[in-house]
Amino acid sequence: MWMFLIVLAASAWPVDGAPPVIRKDVPYLGTDRAEKGDLYLPPVDSTKPRPAVVIIHGGGWTSGDKGAKREINIGTTLANAGYVCLSINYRLQTKDGPPAWPGNLHDCKLAVRYLRVHANDLNIDIKNIGVIGGSAGGHLAAMVGLTGDNKTLDPVGPHSGVSTRVQAVVDMYGPMADDSKRLERLVPIVGATFSNKPDAFRAFSPLNHIDASDPPVLILHGTADTTVDVADSERFAAALKKAGARHELVIIPGAPHTFDLQPKQRDLRPLVLEFFGKHLKN
Repeated sequence: MWMFLIVLAASAWPVDGAPPVIRKDVPYLGTDRAEKGDLYLPPVDSTKPRPAVVIIHGGGWTSGDKGAKREINIGTTLANAGYVCLSINYRLQTKDGPPAWPGNLHDCKLAVRYLRVHANDLNIDIKNIGVIGGSAGGHLAAMVGLTGDNKTLDPVGPHSGVSTRVQAVVDMYGPMADDSKRLERLVPIVGATFSNKPDAFRAFSPLNHIDASDPPVLILHGTADTTVDVADSERFAAALKKAGARHELVIIPGAPHTFDLQPKQRDLRPLVLEFFGKHLKN
């Protein structure tokens, strides 16, 4: 009898490496949109509502995919720890297409809404939703967290009365600085030059949306990153500190750009799970 109870109790906890339940290509933006999401569900059922996390891929706002190696690593890690995850594709900037901004941010916010609207079906705690992203996804994750229910940047789309606010943010090496070279690259994404639409460029930068009421932010960056300089994250952290916003900056010596939660330099899973656990699991 006692042996049976011990085995039963042990099986109630996710095992490292156990496969989560994955539902691919969920139409989180509606059936008329080509961009879909992948749901990662914990392998162990729970009677208690579970926290949820939106995963946003990188790719310079022009490429990337919800099913890339990094996103699978994040989704699997978090689902095994009891989180419901939605890894999303979102509006990208194409060569001859219309400006992706602010539609790309709207899509990310609609993913938060999707989780809240489907909370009963997915057994989600709507008061504890986080967001995580790498590179351009880190920028968008920060934007989702720092803009909260800002009406000027909230999507008008379905379920407009549902909050897009999140309770925790993980930014992995997201671009933040507004140097001239980057501003030039952003022209097709924003749809104007800085001199023509300075307010649009300011709205694109997380640095211009920080205040003390923002959710806690964990920033991860490697010193060997040659795509987004580590100074971007240092500047982001300094701005958060100045505003009195809760944050933590973790620099990983030797880590390059585009690492997941298990770069060879350091296993980041305990750090990220501790952060989300503190702020999403109460």
